[in-house]
Amino acid sequence: MKKFDPREHLLKVIIPFWHNLKDEKYGGFYGQTDFGLNVHKDYDKGCILNSRILWFFSTAYKYLKDESLLEDAGQAYSIMKNGFYDRENGGLYWSVTFDGKPRDTAKHTYNMAFGIYGLSAYYEVSGDESALELALELYRVIEDKCTDEYGYNDSFDINFREAENEKLSENGVEAKKTMNTLLHIMEAYTQLYKVSGNKEVYDSLIKILNIMYDKIYNKEKKRLEVFFDREMNTIADIHSFGHDIEAAWLTDECCDALGDFPDKEKILLMDKTIGENAYEKGFAGEFLYKESEKGILNKSIEWWQQAETVNGLIDLYKRFGKNEKYLESAEKTLEFIDNYFVDKREGSEWFWELDGDFKPVPDKPVADFWKCPYHNSRMCFKLMDD
Repeated sequence: MKKFDPREHLLKVIIPFWHNLKDEKYGGFYGQTDFGLNVHKDYDKGCILNSRILWFFSTAYKYLKDESLLEDAGQAYSIMKNGFYDRENGGLYWSVTFDGKPRDTAKHTYNMAFGIYGLSAYYEVSGDESALELALELYRVIEDKCTDEYGYNDSFDINFREAENEKLSENGVEAKKTMNTLLHIMEAYTQLYKVSGNKEVYDSLIKILNIMYDKIYNKEKKRLEVFFDREMNTIADIHSFGHDIEAAWLTDECCDALGDFPDKEKILLMDKTIGENAYEKGFAGEFLYKESEKGILNKSIEWWQQAETVNGLIDLYKRFGKNEKYLESAEKTLEFIDNYFVDKREGSEWFWELDGDFKPVPDKPVADFWKCPYHNSRMCFKLMDD
């Protein structure tokens, strides 16, 4: 196989696919492309998808300096502030209709975190102060309305009354708090702190790292726990390999952004431990399995874990002693991605999931509320940094 070229992959595969989903009539980007590459123009538009598209095109412009990428980012920004943003009650809606009217008006902390993430990236490249103002407003909404004495709650209705958390609960449990939400609040706040230097955001990141270490991190099992009740008690026996390997490098980058602070070394040791353990338990030679529950391996093979495996293994290699097995495994995963996940059909992108024979699962869309350009493009950007 020829060496994977991240810049070429962005230019020839990822960017054209998502650019072609621009909705010039109603704004934002179309909500779904099915497995047959049919674009569903009347499909609801998810805020998470459009937030990640906003982050993607903003970051692509940062790396490639093509003005059309900034225009595409502006397309996503427009629907963020004119469609998803609730001017009356604050926060972001979960989804809008294809023509931009509120559909699911739930307020979810995870969703608002990705809004901050995308808006901060857009501000960095555009200089648009309104994007930074909205990002900081969402930050304050999360801190004022989505927290309690134990940490960050996940799910609320339009008026920020607590609601059931079916959106981020899985495996037969209903969680009040989740590792996934906390992880991406940290990621979003890190991006916001980088572009704003806001001291309140810095303090919030320190608080989050302490919650991560004291409540999320299972020191005995060398993993992050996944689902929690209100008081941060674990309610499921799950080891999410993809989230752990992603969390390891994202938390490392948070530490880098914060500079020197108390307990930094123990946080970095946690990152090293959970990253190595996810690799040992979930890596199958050239790809990463999804998770294990009660010690039973879930052998699902999804796109996002593979991209994050490349990111995480390269971080382990560069940051913690240059162990060649991590670099070699990252290269094998890249080859696996190119052979099996990159859809070679004209005008497509990556498949969502593979079956046990490494064939794409045909009922999974190529673009959808959760199937986005966030994980795979970020892998490319990080490879370009290297």
